[in-house]
Amino acid sequence: MEVCSVLEVDVNGQETFMLDKDIVAQYSGKFSKLFGKSSSGSTRKLKVIFHDFPGGAEGFELMLRFCYSNGKTDITPSNLVLAHCAAEFMEMKESVAGVSNLLAQTEKSLQETSYWTWSDLLVALKQCQNIGSVSDSSLMLEKCLDSLVGRLVLACEASPCPSTCSPDSSGFRFSCDSKSTESIKTNFSHSTWWFDDLIFLSPLNIERLVKSMLVRKLDQVVISRFLLFYQKAKFSAATTDEKRKIIEMIIDMLSNMDVSCVSCKTLFGILRLTLGLNISKCSRNKLENMIGSQLDQTTLDNLLVPSPYGISYLYDVNLVLRFLKAFQGQGKNSLVTPIRMKKVAVLVDLYIAEIAPDPCLKPSKFVALATALPDYARDSYDELYHAMDMYLKVHAGLCEEERMKISCGLNYEKLSAQACLHLSQNTNFPSNSAVQALISQQSKLNNLLHGTPSYTSFTDSPSSSTDAGKKGRKGETSEQIVLYSGKFDVSADNEKLRAHLRGMHCRVMELEKICKKMQTQMVKISKSRASGNSYARSLPKLCS
Repeated sequence: MEVCSVLEVDVNGQETFMLDKDIVAQYSGKFSKLFGKSSSGSTRKLKVIFHDFPGGAEGFELMLRFCYSNGKTDITPSNLVLAHCAAEFMEMKESVAGVSNLLAQTEKSLQETSYWTWSDLLVALKQCQNIGSVSDSSLMLEKCLDSLVGRLVLACEASPCPSTCSPDSSGFRFSCDSKSTESIKTNFSHSTWWFDDLIFLSPLNIERLVKSMLVRKLDQVVISRFLLFYQKAKFSAATTDEKRKIIEMIIDMLSNMDVSCVSCKTLFGILRLTLGLNISKCSRNKLENMIGSQLDQTTLDNLLVPSPYGISYLYDVNLVLRFLKAFQGQGKNSLVTPIRMKKVAVLVDLYIAEIAPDPCLKPSKFVALATALPDYARDSYDELYHAMDMYLKVHAGLCEEERMKISCGLNYEKLSAQACLHLSQNTNFPSNSAVQALISQQSKLNNLLHGTPSYTSFTDSPSSSTDAGKKGRKGETSEQIVLYSGKFDVSADNEKLRAHLRGMHCRVMELEKICKKMQTQMVKISKSRASGNSYARSLPKLCS
């Protein structure tokens, strides 16, 4: 019978234990059920093999100590997780001889996590992570994480440092209320002292930690900086797949925070890290939306992202188009002000000028960029015109229809006189583009002249001595305003048309000078009226 009580146990292939099955069975429901089915008089040697014992040989040995010491063992933060998971696995739920079983003792100790030291919490977290996907380990991990976050919240409240900061790629400048740089550094370290301690956590557990931090209203700027710190610390020794998981986790967490927590430059840094990692489409969309929402804060260098493999053109134009779509999507929430839109328009024009010389860039992509923003975003179309000119020079083989589509991205009324003159001589653009530009200039000038009150003033003037001179000047001005009263024959010889248009444009520029002079004189007339001078006295000056 002595031999029959000996039990051989193989734990996860790590170690083999020889034990008295009768002693263990009175504490373990699992062994009790197992041995209850075997014959008590059997002389067979019994062997049990465990393939998934939580905590492996160390956890099994901890459970044995409890059994062989009559249910008395010291439960500490350093062994609580192992003991709890082993007790659950072995179904150690029943009390023996009035002594609480192992599971009851571990659950009681678990309720005291709020009194543990910071080091105790870290030890328990490491054990939870090492045990893996055991359900009880996950529950304990949540408790430990919650206690740890609570400790951080208390630390922040005890040593407050307002972190309304401006984050950039090199770090975060905390705007603390202090009188010296040293004080700022000290306050900054107070909010980041725990970064190194939590580097051991897996991406999944970091995600759980951050979610708990967000629920507890921990400073989001500090959280975002921790995520970037974690990424840099982990990437040096991580595999490609591990890097992908880390980046996806960081993107997902940042997307749940306020957009101002991370600078646009930092987000572009994350974007460049993802280029060779094949991250999920969902994570990529989140990252692009975050960047797009801050597009007015970025620079041209950030936008110059190389095209993905298999795309012929130099820079990733599709990516920029998605940024623009995300930026304008904020308009539904009234977050895009005209000022922000104009800043993006300047950036886009710089980007278009940069990619225009690319011989592989398709016309459809160029047009999509040129027309991506609303008309009010640009006060002037000169920069876009020069980019179009460059593109058409490089792509000289485009058909008339394609050149027309490209030129349709211009608003001729927002072209300067110099740009219009250049366009009238530009053989790269369709002929009717030059015509439209000059007609627009003439219309602009006519509206400007007709909008002044000078003509009615001349008619109503009480001074008869200046009527003749007044009418003569008025007639001369009218002749200058009429640039061309006939119809343009676009189908005629292009060179003759362009020469004719150049002549017209010179007259337009002369009229602009006259108009400015007239406006200056009208201001003088108004001042003269206010001071009691006669209106007729200022008329000769106007005519001169």
